[in-house]
Amino acid sequence: MTGQQDSASQEIRPEPMKISNMIQAIDLHACGEPGRVIVGGVLDVPGRTMFDKMRYLETEADDLRKRMLREPRGYPAANCNLILPPTHPDADAGFVIMEQVEYPPMSGTNTICVVTALIETGMVTVEEPVTQLKLDSPAGLIAVEAEVSDGKVRRVTFENVPAFAVHLDVPIEVPHLGTVSVDVAWGGMFYVIAETEPLGLELTPSRAGEVARAGEMIKAAAKAQLDCVHPDNPEVTGVTIAVMSGPASQSGATLKNAAVVSTGQLDWDRPQTWTAALDRSPCGTGTSAKMATLYAKGQLGLNEDFHHEGILGTVFTGRLVRETRVGDYIAVVPTISGQAWVTGMAQYVVEPDDPFPEGFTMGDIWGGAVD
Repeated sequence: MTGQQDSASQEIRPEPMKISNMIQAIDLHACGEPGRVIVGGVLDVPGRTMFDKMRYLETEADDLRKRMLREPRGYPAANCNLILPPTHPDADAGFVIMEQVEYPPMSGTNTICVVTALIETGMVTVEEPVTQLKLDSPAGLIAVEAEVSDGKVRRVTFENVPAFAVHLDVPIEVPHLGTVSVDVAWGGMFYVIAETEPLGLELTPSRAGEVARAGEMIKAAAKAQLDCVHPDNPEVTGVTIAVMSGPASQSGATLKNAAVVSTGQLDWDRPQTWTAALDRSPCGTGTSAKMATLYAKGQLGLNEDFHHEGILGTVFTGRLVRETRVGDYIAVVPTISGQAWVTGMAQYVVEPDDPFPEGFTMGDIWGGAVD
């Protein structure tokens, strides 16, 4: 009988799973914005600098971004970060940011998620009540102070790269919207910034679809009509993201905003396909860009707290700590403070016969293109 049982159990025993490309990741959100952090499965990628490594991933190994951000492992509002050995001698760790249609040189929410993941998993030396780190990003070296209590990161403050305004109060022509006055500024990405009130929009979750569509149209129009090149890196060009700015609704907040992140290619002839994802957080680099425009207009000074509310009512605190120059532009160095929370830990795999090793997009939530 024992032999028969052993034989039967052997007959129904499943074959071992055959997997490849196992990725270990920590999932977090920074004030509502999801930011996945890859902590294992990729030892390093070629490149002399972190910007070079970003370009290598973009041109030679983009399958990682697609796999982690597209369905079935991702979704339109998701972001991903790859922890890498630093290339700068003063840095504790390096990271590359991956979003739905681009590799941005810098991101505030992703920085906050990366710092939280590094500290709460013990990947870096932790000191309480304040842990100081330096991160090697594609945009440059980022100094960080994290307030830590009982192993939990309660607040992350980082000094961003210098921010500067490129265009102020410039009219652009936006199909279906008409003439829209916008600012363009660098805060780690080139942002086009438009006010919601003249467009009859409200920054509330119930109207998020309208805000996203308007912002995506404004971004596409600004990219076509307004030039911008980073003086220190001519490879970084053009508006890639929009900020819709409006009055605050939370007590104590200065202004409210929603950053609009592309999830596909805008088709002007098919308005029914216009979709984009709103940043669920107050957006760190968008806050930096907004503060740079306010400084250029004389509406925000140095060492003043700027409480920037996101569409969910969460708040990042920004501050301009000093003036500097970037090329011919007067620039300001911003700090951004916020918090992130771990939501899960997972191992992501690809089975040999998976028909979607790089994931897929669908026109119902990703825009018109199906890929």
